[in-house]
Formats: sequence, structure tokens, C-alpha cells
Amino acid sequence: MFQQSILRTNFIFLSILIGVSLNAFGQKDKKQLELERIENVKKITEAEKILGQTKNKKTATLGQFKALENQIRSRQKLLRTLDEEVDLITTEILELESIIIDINLYLKSMRIEYAAMIYKSYKLKKGYGFISLLFASDSFTQFFMRLKYMEQYSESRKRQSSQISETREELAAQQMLQKIRKSELKLIIKNKKAENNQLINLKKEKGNLIAKLTKNEKSLREEMYSRRESIKKLDNLIASLIKIELEAEKKIASGEKELAMELTGKFEDQIRKLPWPVNTGFIALKFGLQKDLILKNVNINNTGIDIQTQRDEDVGVVFDGEVRVKAFVPGQNNVVIIKHGNFYTVYSKLKSVKVKQGQVLSTGDLIGKVYTNNAGISQLHFEVWRDKKKLDPERWLKQ
Repeated sequence: MFQQSILRTNFIFLSILIGVSLNAFGQKDKKQLELERIENVKKITEAEKILGQTKNKKTATLGQFKALENQIRSRQKLLRTLDEEVDLITTEILELESIIIDINLYLKSMRIEYAAMIYKSYKLKKGYGFISLLFASDSFTQFFMRLKYMEQYSESRKRQSSQISETREELAAQQMLQKIRKSELKLIIKNKKAENNQLINLKKEKGNLIAKLTKNEKSLREEMYSRRESIKKLDNLIASLIKIELEAEKKIASGEKELAMELTGKFEDQIRKLPWPVNTGFIALKFGLQKDLILKNVNINNTGIDIQTQRDEDVGVVFDGEVRVKAFVPGQNNVVIIKHGNFYTVYSKLKSVKVKQGQVLSTGDLIGKVYTNNAGISQLHFEVWRDKKKLDPERWLKQ
């Protein structure tokens, strides 16, 4: 009986161990990795569309290069996620192997004990029989104790038989789960191999594109100079607007000032919370001073961020505010500036504009559509200002 108690305790512990190791350890991490993989595949699909649009033109362009760079980064992230999934599933398969061995050992010990019980029962029946044993009792107390023992012995046999059946079922379930995990691992390894081959091809394509762009250095320098001039004009437009706004603030009533302060506070709380102004795309050029990707010893100082996206992509306002400027700036195309208390958001390189000056907008309202240049590049320039200070827009957008 003592040995049976130990076996029963071991079975309970084994059941708990299976639950903890395979559910608590595996599911959360596995789900997280699956979500990461789905998100990476989504980004790759978007990047492929953008890259496909840039390839429609025969000449090599910076936009094509940046789309290719983004595609490579996205696929590298996917490969890292696939590596993590391989490690996780491999560990789970090894754990399942260990659990299956433990269950087999436990099942073997139960079978030995059960066989011993059957043999003992057989010997007992062959010698005296249960009825004879009862009536051979010397006293009523002995009769009662023997009866109780027989009942317990019979019940114990039933439980042991039931536990053997349950353990067999558990063993079959763990073996099936291991088979499923092995199939999953095989599929992920296959996907990883395909992604790795794709990445090698993209890197070759990038090398060829760099060679083409380097040959066309004069055109790139002209493009860079043109961009600098257009950004200066945009800066001047924003600066003149803010100067007028600051002068006007001195004359407004205290009630209007309180409303402006309230909106300023609300916008200030939106760091890493603001929606992107476009639904698809990637940051092709970050904020601030950075080295040019192609031209040596050349730096670019970006006043906002450039988001490369798809042709005719809708552009939406990132927060509640009022349209203060609707203008056209050469090199930046249509420009819309929206005021959010003491903050301003700037949207340039728009193909069309759907809002009017003075119009009050809510988060997500349509401003217009993104402009696509002659090289097939669809790119939105986006800025965030607080009074006269330029801020990094990437810090405000959801990651």
C-alpha cells in the first residue's frame, strides 16, 4: 500500500509537471513569436509592394535603394524570429521526450505492481477463497477487519487499473503532441531556408543598385541640393506661421488660452502613442543629422522624418487640431500645417489636399493623398514642432 501511495503521488506530480512545462513555459512565448512572425510577414508584404512600385522605373533611384534596405531589414527580423521559434520548439520536443520516458517508466512500475496484486489475489482464491478466509476468523473484530481489507484490496485493484488506462492515454497524448511539434519544426526550418535564400538575392540586388547609383553621383548631388532648398523654404513657412501665432496668443482671451494649454497638455502625453499619418510604409530618412547612404563624406540634416509608402496612400491627421496653413512649396509639393495648442504637425509632399484653412480636425481625419514623383517614389515628409523647436516625430509615433 505504501508503494502504491508513492506511485500515486508521482503520477500527480508528473501531471503537474506536464502542465507547467508545456503550457506555462511554452504557450505564451510561442504565441508571442507567432505574432511577431505574422507582423514581420505583413511588413515584408508591404515592403514588396513599395519596392515593386519603385522598380517600375528603369533608372536606379534612392527611393528604390531605401525600399530595398527596408525589405532586407524586415527579412532579417523575420529570420531572427524563426531562429527563436526553432530554439523554442526544439526545447519543447526534448522536454516531451523526457516526459514520455518518465510516463513509460511510471507505466511499467504500475504494471508490475498490478501484476503482483493479481497474483496475490489468485493465490488467495486458490488457497482458501475470500469467503473461507472470512469465516475462519477467530472473532467478529477479525471478521470485520478482513472484510474491510478485502474491500480496500478490491478498490485498490480498480484504481490501479484505471490509473494504467489514464497513463496510457496521457502517453498517447504526449506522443501526438511531440509529433505535431516535429512537423511544426520541419515547416519552420523549410521557411527559414527559403527566407535566407531570398535575403541573399536581395543583398546581391542591393550591391548592384549601389554600383548604379554611385555612377550617377552628379544626379544624386543635384537631388540632394534641391531637397535642401525645398526644406529651407518649408522651414521659413513654418517659422513665419509660428511667429504670427505667438504674436496672436498675446491678444487672445484667458478662456482661449486655457483651451490651448489643455490641448498642449493632451498632445504632450502622446509620446509613442500617436497613430502614423499613413497606414503602410517605413521611415526612409530619420530625423536629425546623418550620413548619406551613397555619397561619401556627405551629411543630411532632416527636420522631420520621410515615410516611404504606396502610391495614392491616404494621409490622416495624427491628433485633434486646427488647419493653420494650406500651401504649395516647390520640392515639397502641397503642404498642410495643423496646430495642436502649442504643438504643430507638418505634412508635405501631398498630391492632393482635402482640408481647408481654419478647419477643425479629429485624429485620423483625411488630410489628402501622398504625392508620387517621376521616379515612382511615394513619400510623405512629416514634422513635429513645439513653438519654435523641431522635435523627432519618430518619438511620438506608435512603435
